[in-house]
Formats: sequence, structure tokens, C-alpha cells
Amino acid sequence: MKKILAFCGSNSPTSINHQLLLNITGRITEHPVEIIEVRELSIPMFSIVKEKEGFPQDVKFLYDKIREFPALIIAVNEYNANVSGHFKNVLDWLSRVDRKFFEGKKILLASTSPGKRGGASALDYCKRQFPRFGGEVVESFSLPQFYENFDTEKGRIINEIFEMGVVEVVTSFSQQIKE
Repeated sequence: MKKILAFCGSNSPTSINHQLLLNITGRITEHPVEIIEVRELSIPMFSIVKEKEGFPQDVKFLYDKIREFPALIIAVNEYNANVSGHFKNVLDWLSRVDRKFFEGKKILLASTSPGKRGGASALDYCKRQFPRFGGEVVESFSLPQFYENFDTEKGRIINEIFEMGVVEVVTSFSQQIKE
């Protein structure tokens, strides 16, 4: 049984990606899951000047937290066919603490959006970048057209095909982190 850390890249208190994250983590019963709210951390916009002043306490907290867990579930939000500035900033800070901050981590990536691509560009970005930081993306899930395919009141996927897809991804991820 391996511990999983889960968080969302969005800084919105009403994030649809956070809702998807809760749906996914709620399906995992074989492993303990800890969810943290990155949006509540105080992480300033990265700059060389800020870095020279020292790493912010919440950046160190997040780095240390990630290092504690062998597996991660990360929901990435997409703005204009890219990851959000908030999430990119978090990655920038973490990569300055340690370029390989995801070293040895198995990662399930998830994304959703109101559009037909379901955050696919943000997922693609992370799939390319996370190995550079030492992480292994072993599974990913994209939910397109969030408002048509997700019941926000019940917190569940209502499209049968996407429901089967997320079950398959979560099952596979759970199996892969047992190894």
C-alpha cells in the first residue's frame, strides 16, 4: 500500500479540475490519499530576484510534501491551450529547489475543461515536462465538456464512456503503484 499525494494546479476556489480530482481520489480504496490545496499556499510569482531572497516557506512545504509520497495525482487546468500561469509558477519554483523534484514519482495526470478537448493541451505539456523533473506519468485522463459530462451536485461523471475510462485509468494506476 503506497501513499498518494493529490493536488490541483488551479488557483480557483470553484475549479472544475479540483472537482474531477475529488472524483478520482474518491475511487481509490487500496492506498491512503492525501489531498492538499495548492491554491491556498502563498507562492509569489517566480523571479531570479525573489529566488535570491530565499525560497518561500510554502514552496519548501510543497517540495517536502511531494518528496514524502511515492505517487501523485495531479489535476491540471488549461488556459489558452496551456497550463495555467499559477501552475506553471508552482513548477518554476519547485524546479529551482531541485530540478528533479518529481524523482521516482509515479503520476496520474487528469484534466477537464468546458471545451471538447478536455484540457488535452495542458496534459500534453505536463507529459512532456514531468519526465524532465524526474517524474513518470503512468496514466492520464481527460474529461471533455465538463458541464455536459459531470454532475457537480453529485460529484460524478455521468457519461458512461468517460465513466468506464476513468475506472480503467484509476485501476491501472493503483496496480502500477503497487509494484
